[in-house]
Amino acid sequence: MDKVFITQLHVDTIIGVYDFEKETEQSLFFDIEMLTDIRAAANSDDINDTVDYAVVSERIIKHVKAKPVELLETLVEQIAEFILTEFNVTQVKVRVSKPAAVKAAVTVGVEIIRSVKDFKK
Repeated sequence: MDKVFITQLHVDTIIGVYDFEKETEQSLFFDIEMLTDIRAAANSDDINDTVDYAVVSERIIKHVKAKPVELLETLVEQIAEFILTEFNVTQVKVRVSKPAAVKAAVTVGVEIIRSVKDFKK
C-alpha cells in the first residue's frame, strides 16, 4: 500500500482542559499518514485519482478551528474518522503535537492509527 502524508501542519486554536487554555489560542502540529493506492493517479497524472493532501489539510484546519474540544484524544479521533470516511484512504495515522503544554518538554501529544473497519457502521 502507498502512503500520502502531511508533516507539521500548523493550526492555532483553543484547546485544553484548564481555564487559561480556553482563553488563548495554542499551536498544534499535525502529522498525517494516509494509506491508499496511488497507481491510478500515477497512470492518469490526474489529481482526482489520488488523495489531495491540500484538500485534506484544509479540511483539518477547518475542523480544528470550528469545533473546539478539550482533549487531543478527542481531536485525533475526529480527524481520523473524517479522513477515513471522506477520502479514499484505507488507514490513517494521526499525530498531534502541543508544544506549549508542558514547559519542561519540547512537545507532547497523541498518535493513533485507525482503519476503515474502525468506522464502518
